Amino acid sequence: MKTVKGNKMKIVTAIDSFKGSMTSMEAGYSAAEGFRRADSSIQVDVRPLADGGEGTVEALVSGMNGILEHSMVTGPLGKPVDAVYGIIPETTTAVIEMSASSGITLISVEERNPLDATTYGVGELIRDAIGKGCRHFIVGIGGSATNDGGAGMLQALGFGLFDKEGRQIPFGAKGLELLDSITDENVVPELKDCSFRIACDVTNPLCGTEGCSAVYGPQKGATPSMIMQMDSWLSDYAELAKKNYPQADAEQGGTGAAGGLGFAFLTFTNACLESGIKIVLDETRLEDYIREADLVVTGEGMLDFQTAMGKAPVGVAALAKKYGIPVIAFAGGVTKEAGECNKNGIDAFFPIVRGVSTLDDAIKNENAKANIADTAEQVLRLMQAGI
Repeated sequence: MKTVKGNKMKIVTAIDSFKGSMTSMEAGYSAAEGFRRADSSIQVDVRPLADGGEGTVEALVSGMNGILEHSMVTGPLGKPVDAVYGIIPETTTAVIEMSASSGITLISVEERNPLDATTYGVGELIRDAIGKGCRHFIVGIGGSATNDGGAGMLQALGFGLFDKEGRQIPFGAKGLELLDSITDENVVPELKDCSFRIACDVTNPLCGTEGCSAVYGPQKGATPSMIMQMDSWLSDYAELAKKNYPQADAEQGGTGAAGGLGFAFLTFTNACLESGIKIVLDETRLEDYIREADLVVTGEGMLDFQTAMGKAPVGVAALAKKYGIPVIAFAGGVTKEAGECNKNGIDAFFPIVRGVSTLDDAIKNENAKANIADTAEQVLRLMQAGI
């Protein structure tokens, strides 16, 4: 077995959260415990992992000595919600999940209505972070309840989205029907100094048959007639924006993300849309840790065909393979199609559930942590035996 300085083996773990069971760091520390049972001299670096969606704030904050901030903001239907985001003091970076303020899980199925749902709370979170000194932002925009083109966010940041009477348009996609002018005289002054990395893994344009209204509108409560209306209003909004913001491009892939929030970020802020896993790998400097490792350990709750198509564990594996380092993965469960992961950098994977168990028992936090530790111990013992 390859060793590093002082004959001490170095392992790097970067395991995604097991949803409803373990956080990313809990999974990593539990695996490290198991490895150390087999060899107490081993060096294990536990790093956070997420894909830019749910769990990104928790992973980056816990793995990068960040802090959690609570802010009472406007929810998707106008009611106050207590939203949590993260700040990483070392880099004055704010980590925000738009779903914390404007997510579809914040409202019941019966309440879903994109004509009314607003992204105003997203803008309030950004303002709060700016007030705390942040100038660099990582924003995950999955799981939205909205289709307002980011209009609410812009209003919260001080943009004027006015109707013909000079009044701010109402919340939700319905407000876009009344939009007559866009001004930026009262925008938060610090916004010009801010940069945004937007975790976006969809390529939909703003409008048309592949646009946000047609593709994602139905799951947000839109009827066929609503979809046609919203698509038309968003098209008019994009044309109006282009008059003063020539970079506005409603055809660009990703502008339709989160009901057009991608368009607002690209048009009105210093933003770029990137793969969520790329952002996380960059921000956590995982490559710096991996390059000297003897073994890289990744994983997630369920390894399947989707994992092989580019989810977080495969992103980790790709980094490891740049340096010829073996990669193993742990998972709560695996499907038959998980074998595709072996073609995408994961040399071997191991389900951690030991014995017959109900799902409720398997996902209990203490059971999951014990299972991953026990599995890690046995995997390392096998490696030490040279088998």
